[in-house]
Amino acid sequence: MTQFRRKFLKTAVNSAAVVYAGAWSGITTAATESKAEPKNKGRKIDLFGHRGAPALRPEHTLASYAKAIVDGADYIEPDLVITKDGVLVARHEALLSETTDVAQRPEFAHKKITKTIDGETRNGWYAEDFTLAELKTLRAVERLPTVRPQNTQYDGMFQILTWDEIIDFAAATAATTGKVIGLIPELKHSTYFAGLGLPLEDRFLKSIDAHEYTRRCPLEIQSFEIANLKYLRSLIGRRPNTRLMQLVYKGDARPADVVAAGGTLTFERMCSAQGLRDIAVYADVVAPPHRAVIPVQANGKLAKPTSLVANAHAAGLLVHTYTFRPENCFFAANFRNGDGPNTRNEAGSIAEIRTYLAAGIDGFFSDDSAVARKAISG
Repeated sequence: MTQFRRKFLKTAVNSAAVVYAGAWSGITTAATESKAEPKNKGRKIDLFGHRGAPALRPEHTLASYAKAIVDGADYIEPDLVITKDGVLVARHEALLSETTDVAQRPEFAHKKITKTIDGETRNGWYAEDFTLAELKTLRAVERLPTVRPQNTQYDGMFQILTWDEIIDFAAATAATTGKVIGLIPELKHSTYFAGLGLPLEDRFLKSIDAHEYTRRCPLEIQSFEIANLKYLRSLIGRRPNTRLMQLVYKGDARPADVVAAGGTLTFERMCSAQGLRDIAVYADVVAPPHRAVIPVQANGKLAKPTSLVANAHAAGLLVHTYTFRPENCFFAANFRNGDGPNTRNEAGSIAEIRTYLAAGIDGFFSDDSAVARKAISG
């Protein structure tokens, strides 16, 4: 593993120099229409480079993170899974099939398998079945080639990154540019990995304590599960540079750790006024999908804002939403232009983001930091 980090740090320092050059059930609807003005004066809006800048480069690659930084992201986001030999690496999920060239590697054909993770059954290749050395032979590919065909030109260029390498890259970029880059890692599939004897949390805590940069840089730790965030809070307390983010999803779905324990707590209940107060006991941020803040009506257009932001703020929580993307197919109907569904539409994206900023969100994830930065600054 040391040889990988030695080679990577040289690359990271060089790259840093280049960087410088539907309705939500269970939530009431507020009484006023959202305005398309940002209303950002006097408050800090955090911009998170979602998996880097995947609208422009394949996700979770060095190029994607570098592009997000140069385009104005305050934080870059690595989703963390784990290898067979216990190394944290950046992939959106354990499944490797959609984001690497593993299917074209005959030497790994025997590793293809069907698994059920967090209630979803899929056939393919999984990170926890590979050692780090094996993963390092793979190369990243574009996850959405139909929507983002321009990104396929980068297929095969980049390795899978370890969490340590990402920290080194952020530190090198900060040292080169003078801009402090925040990190917003998500711990993926915690209950699942713990069941395999590969728990993430202690490894993660050891890593952030081992790096001088993560002891001081803005750090926001995410999870859709609850128990792991409570565990982290019990160990790290209230560090001045660190926030914990409770990710939430829709309706009667339940967090994976709640399901494993036979519990009944749903994301809908977590987003009630009382549920948000419960979250505030152990977390600093609640992170709903953006349609939970302003839902989409049956006609495809935005409805009125829900009470979620007001209730979260009343509980003492920040609200960070996910995810804004710059293509027509991801917008509410209000903001699409007359071009095709996969057409990049900056004006529509900026207008949609500003509508959500006007609803009071404190930060958001974006696939395109340059567009998002224009929305914040405009």
